[in-house]
Amino acid sequence: MPGDAPILRAENLHRHLGQGDARAHILRGLSLELNPGRLYAVSGPSGCGKSTLLYLLGLLDRQDNGDIWIASERMSAASDAERTSARNRLLGFVFQFHFLLPEFTALENVLLPMRKHGRLGPAPMRARAQQLLDEVGLGGKAQRLATQLSGGEQQRVAIARALANDPALLLADEPTGNLDQQNSNHVFELLAELAHQKGHTVLLVTHNPELANRADSTLRMSDGKFVN
Repeated sequence: MPGDAPILRAENLHRHLGQGDARAHILRGLSLELNPGRLYAVSGPSGCGKSTLLYLLGLLDRQDNGDIWIASERMSAASDAERTSARNRLLGFVFQFHFLLPEFTALENVLLPMRKHGRLGPAPMRARAQQLLDEVGLGGKAQRLATQLSGGEQQRVAIARALANDPALLLADEPTGNLDQQNSNHVFELLAELAHQKGHTVLLVTHNPELANRADSTLRMSDGKFVN
């Protein structure tokens, strides 16, 4: 619940990209805490460092300085194998493009992270995948190929897939960027429901100021820093 210990804590994050004269200071000492049961939005202009921040918090890249804790586990000095394990156990990802496998059904796409994690047997995995599709409103389309779904439906399958291993933190990078207004609202409402009713922590990166303003907390970025 929102009063519990932070799911994620980051302190004084710095990240540079490029070499020599082209080297740029992308993140400039960012710190934040993310609590359970809340939807956070990071907004700001292109190039301000939003996606770079998400890649650090998602353990897909390493900061140059600073510390990151996820579910009280310090990730900053963790090995690559430990970070991969933490991603599988603690994190879920939703990107602007759904990245579903087109030759697989919706159900099979949701099963993939569970098969990789190997925590459940075949029958419980299928039951959980079906349950997640039910929760995103696509239970009746579980056997449809990804190519037989609309753009909004594909993104909802991607959200179900991100929840497959019951992550502590869901990271969403412009998940409504390729959707029309109606589907954008549907996806946002689904993410908000996951936070408020299911207790997940959701961090949404978006260029859309209307969606950002509907979040529980909005973190606005400019030139690699948070601004008021």
